[in-house]
Amino acid sequence: MAARLKKEDEAWLDQPPSPFALPLLLGAALLSAGLVFYAAGNVALAAGFGASIIAIAALMRWYRHLYPAALSHSEATPDWTVARAAADASHIAIAVTDRAGRLVCASDLFGEWFPGYPTPPGVTGDAALTESLSQAARAAWRDGDGKLEGLAMGALRLDVDIARTGRSEDYLLWRFTPVRQPSALDDVHRFLTGEAGRQLGEAGIMAVMIGGEGRIRAANGAFLLRAAGRIDANITGRDFAAHMRVDDKGRLFLAREENGGLPLRLLQVPLRRASQPGGAQGSAQDGPMLLLLIDEPSGGGGTSALSYIETLLSLLPFGLAMADRDGRILFVNKAFARAAGLKAGTKPSYPGDLVAREDQAAVADAVRRFAVGPQMSGDIVVRMREQPDEPTALSLAGVRGLGEAAVLLSLKDNSEESKLKRQVAQATKMQAIGQLAGGVAHDFNNILTAIIGHCDLMLMRHTPGDSDYDDIQQVKSNSNRAAGLTRQLLAFSRQQTLRPQILQLPDIVSDVSNLLKRLLGENVRLEVSHGRNLGAVRADPGQLEQVIVNLAVNARDAMPEGGTLNIQTYAVPAAKAREMRQQILPISDYTALRVSDTGLGIPPDILAKIFEPFFTTKELGKGTGLGLSTVYGIVKQSGGYIFAESELGRGASFVIYLPVYAGADAEEEAPLREPVKRAETWGSGTILLVEDEDMVRAVAERALTRQGYKVLTANDGEQGLEVLAAHDDIDLLISDVVMPNMDGPAMVAQARRTHPRLPVLFMSGYAEEQLRKSIDIANVAFLPKPFSVNQLAQAARDTMAMQPAAE
Repeated sequence: MAARLKKEDEAWLDQPPSPFALPLLLGAALLSAGLVFYAAGNVALAAGFGASIIAIAALMRWYRHLYPAALSHSEATPDWTVARAAADASHIAIAVTDRAGRLVCASDLFGEWFPGYPTPPGVTGDAALTESLSQAARAAWRDGDGKLEGLAMGALRLDVDIARTGRSEDYLLWRFTPVRQPSALDDVHRFLTGEAGRQLGEAGIMAVMIGGEGRIRAANGAFLLRAAGRIDANITGRDFAAHMRVDDKGRLFLAREENGGLPLRLLQVPLRRASQPGGAQGSAQDGPMLLLLIDEPSGGGGTSALSYIETLLSLLPFGLAMADRDGRILFVNKAFARAAGLKAGTKPSYPGDLVAREDQAAVADAVRRFAVGPQMSGDIVVRMREQPDEPTALSLAGVRGLGEAAVLLSLKDNSEESKLKRQVAQATKMQAIGQLAGGVAHDFNNILTAIIGHCDLMLMRHTPGDSDYDDIQQVKSNSNRAAGLTRQLLAFSRQQTLRPQILQLPDIVSDVSNLLKRLLGENVRLEVSHGRNLGAVRADPGQLEQVIVNLAVNARDAMPEGGTLNIQTYAVPAAKAREMRQQILPISDYTALRVSDTGLGIPPDILAKIFEPFFTTKELGKGTGLGLSTVYGIVKQSGGYIFAESELGRGASFVIYLPVYAGADAEEEAPLREPVKRAETWGSGTILLVEDEDMVRAVAERALTRQGYKVLTANDGEQGLEVLAAHDDIDLLISDVVMPNMDGPAMVAQARRTHPRLPVLFMSGYAEEQLRKSIDIANVAFLPKPFSVNQLAQAARDTMAMQPAAE
C-alpha cells in the first residue's frame, strides 16, 4: 500500500496542472464564501474566507514542488550500501531477500562462505537442505521468524535464523551463525586472551588459534596489533591466510607490514585429533591448532627462536616436548613430565624410554617419519611405562626451522581421569566384597545360632564346678567372639542392625574419651577440640563409639614411639562443601569428625586398600584386618562419608562427614526395657516356629519348649500356612525372613488375612533396618542372629505381650 501511494505522489508531482483545476478551485472558493455569508451575513468575512482557500491551495502546490520527498507517504528506496556495511561490521554472514525471492543485499562473509552469492534458500546443492531452508523461510513469512540448526557447509556447521523485516515486512533477513562446540579448546582461548597471552606478546611471540576451516578463533594482543593495527580489533571468524603473505623465497610475512616486516617462523601445535589405535593419521589441517609466529632474527638460524619456543612450551597447560631428527628429547615441559610420570628434574633420552617395551619400536619409527618426512602431524596410541594398563594418545607433529628441534610431542595428562577410573573400580570392588561378606555373615550366623543355643541348653544341665561346665562355657565364649567377627563383616557390608538416635558428636567423643586414654597408653597424648554451631546428626551412638575407638587404636599402632592423637569436630556448611569440589561428597550441611595422628603415615599404594576387609599391614596374628572396614561400613550405613589423608612421615588423618539431621519430628526412641529376670522368661501358649535351617529350628524348638511353650514347627512358608490353618490356638508366629519356596514376609502377609491379631517375631542374620525397608508389614518384632536361648525366650515373651490393634 505504501509503495503504491509513493508511486501516485511521484506521478502527480511530475504531471502538469489539469485545465479543470483552476475553475474547480474558484468554484470551491465561491461556494465556501456563499456558505459563510449565509451563516454570518458579513460580505467581507465571506470574501476573505474564499481568498484564504485559494491562497492555501497555491502554497501547497508550491511547497510540493520545493520538497517532494518530505511529503511522500511511503519510505524511500533503501540504501543497501549502508545495510551491507552494517552487515560486514557484525562479522556474521547476512543476506536479505524480497518477496519475489531476489537477493537484494548480502555481507562479504556471506560471499566467502557461499561463493557466487547464491540466493537463499539455494545456498547448498543438497536438495534436502534446500527444502528445509525453504520450509523455514515459509515459516518466517507466516509467523515472523524461522530457524534451522546444524546446516553443514564443509567444515562449518551453521545455525540459520530467518526474520521478516522492513516497514511493510516485505523482506526476509537471513543470518548464518557458526555453531560453537564447547570443548577443552576454551582453555586455550582463555590462555591466549588472558594474562598469559599478554606475557607472550611482551616476549615478542604472536599466538593465534585457528579452526580446521582456517578461520581465526582467538589471538593474543601482539598478533592483533601487528595483523590488524589495533590491539582491540575483532578479527574472529576471519580467514587467517588473508593476514599473511609469502614472498618468492617462500618466507612468511604479515600482509599488513608489506615490505617493512621481518620474516616469521611458524610453529603449528595440533590441539585435537581423532586418533585410531595402531598408527598416525590425519594432517595438521584436520582440526583446530595453535599457531605461533616468531620474528626471525636477522641472519640467524633457529637457535634463538628455539629458546622462545621452549619458554612458551613451559607456560602452556598441556604436555609438550621436542625431539631432534635422531629422536633425542631436547625439552619437556612440566605438564608433559607429569603426564608421563617423570620425577622432577629428570628428562628421558628418547621418547621410547617413556612407553612400554612393546611400543618402543612403534614410537621410534613414528618419530623418525615425522622428523625427516613432509611436515605433518598425527597420533599414535601407546602404553606408558608407569601405567601400562591404560592406553594413551601420543600426538606428533613435524616442525621445521627451529634448529635441532624436528618433532613436537604432545601427551595428554590422564592423571585425573585415571584417578576417577581407579575410584570407580575400587567402589565396584568394595560393593562386590560387601555383598560377599554379607552373605557369608548371614550363613555363619545360622551356624553360630545353633552352637550358642546348644551351649545354653547344655549349661542348663550343668552347674559351675562340673567337669564339662568350663568346656561348654569356653565353646560359648569362642562362639560369641565369632559372632563379633560376623557383626564386623555386616558392618562393612552395611547390613548390621543400627539403633539410630538424634545426637551431638561432641557428646559421643566425651563419652569415649576416658576409654581412649586407657587404650592409648602413656606415650600417646590425646587432644580433643570442638567447633561451634555443630548440627545434630542421626546415627547409632554405640556404633559411632566403635568408629572412634577403631580409628584411635589404629593411630596408636602407627605411633610406636609415641605421639599425639587429635580428635576434632567442626561444622561444614554447604557453601564450604561446594568450595571443596569433592566429587563424591554431595553439596549439603555436614558435621565433621577428624581423627589425626603424628605417626608414620600410610604409603600411597596402600592408602587405596585400607578399607578392604582382611587387609592389614600388621604382623601375622596381630589384627583381623576388619577395623577400618568396620568403620567404613558404619559410616556409610549412617549416611556419611569417610576420607583418608596421609603423607609418609607426617601422620594420617581420617575425616568423617555426617549429614546434619534436618527432620522436624524425629522418631521417638523406644524406652529402655527393664532387665528381664530368668524366671520371667517362662511362659505358656502355642508357638509356630518356621525355619528352613534344621539346626537353628531344632535348638529354637528345644529352647522354647524348655520355657513352657508348646511349639509347632515348619520348614518353609508354605508348610507354615498349612500348620496355621490346622490349628486355631496359635499365640505367636516366629519365622525366619529368607527361606526357599515362600519367604517369611510373604507367609506373614497371607497369615494376617485370616489372623489379623497374630503376633509375629522375625529372626534373621541381616540388618533390621534393611529388612524393614523391604518388609511392608506393621506390628512385627525382630530378633537378630545369632541369639542365645535366653534372648529368644525374652523376645518371644515380649512379642506375645504386644497385641496389635484389630483391623
